[in-house]
Amino acid sequence: MILTCPQCATRYEADAAKFAPPGRKVRCAKCGHVWHQDAPVADPVAEALLPEPEPEPAPQRAAYVAPTPVMEREPEPQAAPRARSLRPPALGSAAGWIGLVAVILLIGWSSLTFRERLATLWPRTASFYASLGLVVNPVGIGFADVSHSQQTEDGQSVLTISGKLVNVGARDVAVPPIEVTLTDTAKRAVRQWNFAPGVTTLHPGQTAPFLTRLSSPPAAARHLELRFAGK
Repeated sequence: MILTCPQCATRYEADAAKFAPPGRKVRCAKCGHVWHQDAPVADPVAEALLPEPEPEPAPQRAAYVAPTPVMEREPEPQAAPRARSLRPPALGSAAGWIGLVAVILLIGWSSLTFRERLATLWPRTASFYASLGLVVNPVGIGFADVSHSQQTEDGQSVLTISGKLVNVGARDVAVPPIEVTLTDTAKRAVRQWNFAPGVTTLHPGQTAPFLTRLSSPPAAARHLELRFAGK
């Protein structure tokens, strides 16, 4: 029997024996629409158009079992049409592989485009991106306008470091302590300390200034690094 989806008009060939009264629910494989299909009504004219049944096989041969019909879209009706499959198995398999490749490419694109947000939600992914040569910010907060100066106050040298914290994510982020490391020309650490930036939470897009001072910085210090303590 031929079933027609009332939603998208896609037609399918189905076994009429599976639709005993009062019928059953079926789902369209193309658009997903579900409807109740009544049991078929015998049509003597339509039955007269069916081909004659094949003769019974010899007793010593196993009876031929027809494969279960696949619900595939049929062509537009022609004069005395015969039900036939429009999609060979090889074509269906190729379409499945193409769909799988498309899903993998979509996942890869999303992982690269939204890596900052993923690293914020799952900080352990930062090491994976680092192995690919991609820098991410798992904290969700960045440094901006960082500057430093060294002055003499009361005969003592004082190093002043200032800048801004920026929430680069899409949600509120708790602000951890900031860790400062001074290194020499060989990038060896010569002094390190932590300080609280003076703000506990940053909203998306919000900025907050920070300032830290160090008396008598090491004479060997040539570079400074800022990071969040424990990250």
